Amino acid sequence: MKVLDSHALMIYLEKEPGYEVVRDILCSAAESGKPCFMSRVNWGEIFYLAYRESPNKAEEISALIDTFPIEITDIGRELARQAAIFKATRKMSYADCFSAALAKIKKSELVTGDREFKTVEDEIKVLWL
Repeated sequence: MKVLDSHALMIYLEKEPGYEVVRDILCSAAESGKPCFMSRVNWGEIFYLAYRESPNKAEEISALIDTFPIEITDIGRELARQAAIFKATRKMSYADCFSAALAKIKKSELVTGDREFKTVEDEIKVLWL
């Protein structure tokens, strides 16, 4: 079970170095029937980055993500609490705190290429792209 940070999914979507790793993770999730996870905040981060380019692109990417074996996790109290703790105690963006919090709660490996996550390696396992 893997948690995808928005950075990991953007690497895949833009076919940047490391996209093959994300592709293989998504294929494995589809084959096993065990989806990856992503927080709604990180989904929103991808959406706004695409929207900056064009509203149509944002909608296209949103529809594409809907076809991936990714369970988008809404923000409940437990996730918001853990993200807030990370934000208060680590030097990370608030959106990144949600990825880290989701990985911690799900006891999953976080897939990312964003070096901000170095600050939480003592609490979660990170698969670096």
